[in-house]
Amino acid sequence: MIITIVGGGSTFTAGIVKSIALRKDELEVDEIRLFDLDAERQNKVAVVVKYVLDVELKSGIKLTVTTDKEEAYKDADFIFAQMRVGKYAMREMDEKIPLKHGCVGQETCGCGGLAYGMRTIFPMIEVIDDAEKWAKPSYWILNYSNPASIVSEACRKLRPNARIINICDMPIAIIDVVAAALNIKDRENIVYDYFGLNHFGWFTSIEYKGEDIMGKLRDYVMEHEILLPDAYLKDKAALNVKPKEGQNRHTKGSWYYVWKGIYEIMANFPETLPNTYLNYYLQCKEFVEHSDPTHTRANEVMESREKNLFDGIDKYLETGIVDEKTFYAGSHGDWIADLAVALKNDTKARFLVITENRGTIPNMPYDAMVEVPAYIGKNGPEVISQKEIPLFEQGLMMQQLNSEKLLVEGCIEGSYEKVLKAFTLNKTVPSMNVAKAVLDEMIEANKGFWPELK
Repeated sequence: MIITIVGGGSTFTAGIVKSIALRKDELEVDEIRLFDLDAERQNKVAVVVKYVLDVELKSGIKLTVTTDKEEAYKDADFIFAQMRVGKYAMREMDEKIPLKHGCVGQETCGCGGLAYGMRTIFPMIEVIDDAEKWAKPSYWILNYSNPASIVSEACRKLRPNARIINICDMPIAIIDVVAAALNIKDRENIVYDYFGLNHFGWFTSIEYKGEDIMGKLRDYVMEHEILLPDAYLKDKAALNVKPKEGQNRHTKGSWYYVWKGIYEIMANFPETLPNTYLNYYLQCKEFVEHSDPTHTRANEVMESREKNLFDGIDKYLETGIVDEKTFYAGSHGDWIADLAVALKNDTKARFLVITENRGTIPNMPYDAMVEVPAYIGKNGPEVISQKEIPLFEQGLMMQQLNSEKLLVEGCIEGSYEKVLKAFTLNKTVPSMNVAKAVLDEMIEANKGFWPELK
């Protein structure tokens, strides 16, 4: 059993590897391979990965670190993809260019998400082609690479028969916060229903041990005027400030407004719990107003998670001391490892996946890539059918869906007009002229990453 991690130099790699190793018996994994185009970065991350496998867990799992495609994919059973094309330097551009023009600056939403998608489409197709060439015929690609909605649409269009499942851990992160807010220790007993597009959806029910807890959650959010646990909110003076080492990231900087925004949305639309990313679409004006166009979340991450990781690696190399908080990100790794377990062992466990609609949501297009619950077995997702969704949610989803479809078509065809239409249609953009200004600046910033647009 071989698992290849594409994007081996990611700050999340050590956490994912730990999650795999903790499921060694269920996965019967013999070898983990790290594959990245940036050898220097990956080799640094591999230091702590090797520590996790050999020292902390004494797993006996072989580690291979490579920049060679054939070595990475040869006979692989699972490929976990977590690419960040352009790394944080381009994420910073994705966020700051729209803000200059009065638009939301976010890595997967709005213009930033469209730009990121344009960089990621063809590298993801390359991953599929390489897996087809060298991996086992029964391979599965489990894709975390963002923006997953655009990536999944491109895969549907260009490689419809690929053995790929696109997933996102943000709904799980939200459920983690819900559990903490309601003092639920055993999150595995929470079952929820959800529909939407990736980073664009709604929880319609949340149950704990068979009890509907949406009412309790709604009361909590209305009372606290934020969706964050009391434990995170104790130091109110430290809320909404630049993150510092050791502080909970969800209460700091731009994250604070994300969780605060959940209250603001639910105060008006109380029947569902929105995905946090809906803030950027439903409160565009407000999120631009409290954003700093010179210091965005990309900067926050580079100054915290990125810095902590590589400082931690240097410290380990110098002293042999590892700070576990520096290296591990629990639910992110657990989610993808548990999905691999479900596929391998045919468990029929329930997951959220991004999949072609095919009537799952009756009043959405057949070929829409939607995010819905499914049971996962050896043959892939068995999607759980949904009822017709309300007009409000359907209208928002159709606007976002068509923006993303136009972007994928424009990227494949090299069509400036279609990409401009995608930017113009996106709900975070106030006008065609603003869309054009943002797009033209992004074309310059993305030279070498985007296909030529004519």
